[in-house]
Parts: sequence; structure tokens; C-alpha cells
Amino acid sequence: MSYELIITEKPAAALKIANALADKDAKAEKKGKVSSYRLKHKGKDIMVACAVGHLYALAEKEKKGWVYPVFSVEWKPAADVNKSATFSKAYMQVIKSLAKDADSFTIATDYDIEGEVIGLNVLKYACKQKDASRMKFSTLTKPDLVASYANKSPTIDWGQANAGLTRHELDWYYGINLSRALTASIKAAGRFKLMSSGRVQGPALKILVEREKEIQAFKSEPYWQIELNGNVKNGAVQAWHIKNKFWEKKEADAVIRKTKGKPANVKDIKKRQFNQSPPEPFDLTTLQIESYRCFRISPKETLAIAQGLYIAGLISYPRTSSQKLPPAIGYKKILEKISKQANYTKLVKKLLSKKALKPNEGKKTDSAHPAIYPTGIAADVAEGKQKVYDLIVKRFMATFSEPAKKQTMNIEIDCNSEIFIAKGTTTLEPGWYEFYAPYVKVDELELPVAEKDEDVKVKSIKKHSKETQPPKRYTPASIIKELEKKNLGTKSTRAQVVDTLFHRGYVDGRTITPTELGIHTIRTLDKYSPGILDEKLTRHFEQQMEDIRENKKKSKDVLEEAKKVLIKILGTFKKKEKDIGKSLVDAHMETQQKQNTIGKCPNCSKGNLVRKRGKFGSFLACDQYPKCKTTFNFPDGVNFKADGKLCEHCNHPVIMIFKKGRKPQQVCINPDCKDKAVEEEKETKNCPKCKATLVLRKSIYGQFYGCSNYPKCRYTEKIKKEEEGDHLL
Repeated sequence: MSYELIITEKPAAALKIANALADKDAKAEKKGKVSSYRLKHKGKDIMVACAVGHLYALAEKEKKGWVYPVFSVEWKPAADVNKSATFSKAYMQVIKSLAKDADSFTIATDYDIEGEVIGLNVLKYACKQKDASRMKFSTLTKPDLVASYANKSPTIDWGQANAGLTRHELDWYYGINLSRALTASIKAAGRFKLMSSGRVQGPALKILVEREKEIQAFKSEPYWQIELNGNVKNGAVQAWHIKNKFWEKKEADAVIRKTKGKPANVKDIKKRQFNQSPPEPFDLTTLQIESYRCFRISPKETLAIAQGLYIAGLISYPRTSSQKLPPAIGYKKILEKISKQANYTKLVKKLLSKKALKPNEGKKTDSAHPAIYPTGIAADVAEGKQKVYDLIVKRFMATFSEPAKKQTMNIEIDCNSEIFIAKGTTTLEPGWYEFYAPYVKVDELELPVAEKDEDVKVKSIKKHSKETQPPKRYTPASIIKELEKKNLGTKSTRAQVVDTLFHRGYVDGRTITPTELGIHTIRTLDKYSPGILDEKLTRHFEQQMEDIRENKKKSKDVLEEAKKVLIKILGTFKKKEKDIGKSLVDAHMETQQKQNTIGKCPNCSKGNLVRKRGKFGSFLACDQYPKCKTTFNFPDGVNFKADGKLCEHCNHPVIMIFKKGRKPQQVCINPDCKDKAVEEEKETKNCPKCKATLVLRKSIYGQFYGCSNYPKCRYTEKIKKEEEGDHLL
């Protein structure tokens, strides 16, 4: 029996589409762990099957060893290219099997460049088809999916598909060739370390290193500010000299002398009212930035959470550049659904009482999807996702609200002809603040009511010594914003690029600090092969791929240009390979030494505790061995980072340890430290040896229960797996 085969990008999407289109119930058919769905839609037989992201990946066509440059690539099953993708093989086999009896095909993957590539490759290699119909939707709600199917395009989006294929091939060219070149340079210098770079990774790292250079080169300059504290009839005022910063101390001193003991009065009062417009709807970048500001959730994690909310049908597609909310989404209908969620009922009622609903849209657009918005569907949201969901709902509501009415007030105070300004800002009408609480960032200071020519009772006039501050380091959110501003990478890939820099050891810290390896890598490439870091070149190819999407350029021409550029860059690199390698080896060793150093040895005054590897695994030892034989056991399979702190109980170094699948733990390295006992009792159970209370303890090996009578009694007990998660820090 023939049928139409609909192919989705993820299992959850397949189930939602099947349930949305089914005249009655969709019937699940399982092959192993893979489910597909049989249904009838208006009497027509349909099968819905799913991929699990990319079922096919690019691989080198003709392997000739560890050489570069290479440009011969082909699409292969992802399971054959990457062992971690082995699970995808079963999904591919199901689609192949179902394709044999299908008489028509529809692609229903995410409607973006990546989704188009996934759909095209499945269609081409698994289904042996040249084209298919295309469903386009921005939410996984039943009305949108039914409408998407009814209005599906007769072909896939070939502009988007060709742009996606080109991007994959272009990124492969850059990634494999630059990484091989860097690794080969290390080998030429007599060492071995896998290095990586990419089309966006290099320029992104350079931005971070350039900021670090600015910080290191910054020389603070002293300046002085003068503060007046006093009282008018209705309250206290704090005012600052109108000049703000005095760069000469003697000039500031002259003002202090001139105003000392002198009377003051209100010279003028200026008030200004203005409207602060509601915020614009979220595109992916602004959601990532706001999520980091409000919750310190990384951009990569925010994207993962948003993707989960989308798959659950709770929000629209998150990988969007748009700040537009078209009326077609149905503002009133969405708000009415949101009103059924108790947290938002009162706020929504206020919005629905308005004569018209019109969002305050931003300038950014996206031809594929609108801005991110909630669908209004009520569901239990997991605790980890609730914050981001609430942020999206409240942002959506705030865009329809009234502007906030604000007032600024400046009081000019004259003290012996020296003018001081007291500044205040207050909210007269909260407007959209009410809908976006508690995420509104407002700095307010209400000044007392004052009258012109009123006397000011001066309490003090102080001089403050200050210094200019260096530029701030980027955060995971602000670097995403900078990459977008410079048109480097895409909305979907920027967070992953930054995450890769962390994993490769090029950067570290919450405020991103390049490591010695990162700094020396950029310094070395800038000197010997600057083309790898060329921001303009990266931006040029981004525009070229946009031109392909709009059918203004051909993929073949863009890839040929990229090959020529890379051949030139890599030819220059090859000539200096050994010099580059030596510089990178030195940087790597310096970075490793810093990362492996825990802190000062607690038993001698000269040594540092460093991580070493012996016959039985890792351990910590003093670098003054054999003069100092201090050692501490350290478990394999965990990563650690020096915390820079000393334990308040025993003065030993404190470290942060990282185990896969667990939250980071802050632990003192001293196994006999009193701080190992956490103030938590294990119900009422006593030690079976001495009858003392069992308490939760922690060590670099993990957590366990131990006797509170330690060290007299050394009884310990493992934590059961079901308990373990409750005690992670």
C-alpha cells in the first residue's frame, strides 16, 4: 500500500505532526527503538518518520594521510563519520525502508538552513528522491501544523538548501585544513597536540585577545570628583561638581578651598518628562543576552532550553533573527490562552482591555520565522526551563504594553560660584515595567521637592580620588552580540563557536579571559599567517552565502573562490610551519603549567602543588620534590581548576572539580579537613561502629557518609545513586 512519507527533524516533532494531521488517532509503528506513525488525513494515507538531526555528514573522499590542503569531500552516513552518531543509523534505516513504498514525499524539518540541509540529504541519499513538498511552520501547535500541511510548497527551499550545503562544505574546508596545519606545525616542532581552528573560530578568538591586549596595555590615569552633601527644606541631596572629572589635583583642591564653609543655594531646577518605549520582541541573540543578564544562563544553554520549549509546543521557533510579530500569529488568541495560566491572568486582562493590540517591533527581520513568542499552551515546565519560559512570556506581553512615563530632575546648587548638580530619575507611570517585572533594569533616585533660590544647608564637600578603568572583558553574552554586530557566524552557531574556544583551552573564566595558549596562538598566526584571522574575509563569505540563498550567486563559484583563498593562506603557513609550531608548543606548555598548578604547598614555603601523572594515575605533589615530599591523591576521570582560595579551616588550597553529568564542586584538597563534614544528618542513622551520627562528607572523589567522630572513628558509607543527585553542589 502506497502513502505519503513526511520526514521531520526530531522524534518529538514527528509525534506532534502525526497527532495534528490524524483524522482519528495516529498509530505508532516501532522498529527497535525508532517510532514512525501511520495515519489518515482527510482520507489520505500518510507515514511520518523522523531523523535525529543530521543523518549525513561531510567526510574526506580520498584520504591521503595527514596532509593539507584537502578539498575532496562527500556526504556519508553520520554513523560512519562519527562514532558518537552511531545511534542515528537506526533512524536512517527506518526512513530507507519506509521510502520504498512511498509515492510522495514531504519535508517537515525545521524551516531554516540547517533544517533544509537535513531534509535534502535524507531525501537524496535515504529516499533516492530529487525533490519533495515542503511544510513551513514556526510553532508545533496543531492549528499551525494543519495550516502548514494545507499550504505546503511544491518544492523544498532550494535557495536555503544550496546556501546550507555551501556553508557546510566551506566550514569543512576551513576546519579540516586549518586544524591540520596547526597540528602539523606542533609536530614539526617535535611535539604532538591536536589543535583546531575554523572560519569563525579564529576571528572570534582574535576579538577576545585584542580586548585582552587593550586591558593589559591600559594605563590608569588619576582623576578627582567633588561631592556635595546637604539638605534642602524637604530632604537631603547629593550633588556632584558640574565638571565631573578633574584631571589636575590642584584644580580640584582649589574648588575645595573656594567652597569650604561657604553658603549654597538652589540656582535652578530642571525637569523633563519622557516616554520609555516597551522592549522589542526577542530574536535569538537578544534572548541569549537577556537570559545571561537575568539568570547567568550561558547562550548555549539558553538555546538548548528554548529548543526544548519549542519542541514541547510552548514557544515559536527560537533560531530566528526577527524582531517582528506579524498579526497572522493571532495576538488576542495567544493572550487569551496565556490568561489561563494563573501567573499571568491579571496582566493579560489589562492587555485585553486595550482597544488595539500592537507590538513594539524592532528593525531586525527574518524571512523564515517571526520573533520568538509563546504559543499560550499551558504545560508543566521543568524547573530548569521555567525561568527562560517566564522571560519569553513576559517579554511578549510587555511589547503590547504602554510606554513607561519617566521624569528626570536636576537641581543646580551654587556654592560660591561653583556649580554642583543633583540628578534624580523617577517613574511616573510604570507602563510596560509592570508586565516585564522582575526583569526590568531601572536605576532610580527620587530627589526632594526644592524651590529656586532656596538655601542649601551644606553638610560636607568631599574630594574623591579615582582612576580610569580598563575596558571590560567580554562575557559569553556580550561576545555573542559582538559577533552578530560584525556578521561573523550565524544566530545558530555563535554560541557553539564560543563554547569551542573554552573546550580547546583558548579562553577561560566567566568574564572571558584568553589563556596563554589563546594569546600566543593569535600572536603567532597574526605574525605568520594573518589570513586565518581575517575578519573581513569571514564576513565576505557570510554575504556570499546569503547571496546563494537569494539565488544571486552559485555555490560552485563561492567554493572555488574559497579554495583559492585557502591555498594561498596555507602556502604561506607551510613555509613557516616549524616557527609557528615552536611558538604554539611554548604557549601550550605555559598554559598547561598554569592549569596544573593548584597553589602553594601547605608544608613548605617555596613549592607549588602541581598535578602529576604516575603509574597509578593522577596525584598532586610539591614541585620541590625530593626536598618536599608532600602529595595528595587525586582521582582520574575528573577535571579541576584552581579556585585561587585557601580553605578557612586548614589553609590548604581549594579547587573546583568537574565530573561528567554532575555540577561542579568546590573542595578542599586536604582529606583530613574539618570542612569535609557538611552540616546535614542522614536521617537518624548512627555509625554502626561507635554509634555517633553519620554526616554527609565531600572529597575530591565525590560525596559519602562518614562518622561525625572522625578521626577517632573512620567509618564511611557510600551514597546510593538515587540519593546522590540530591547532594551535588
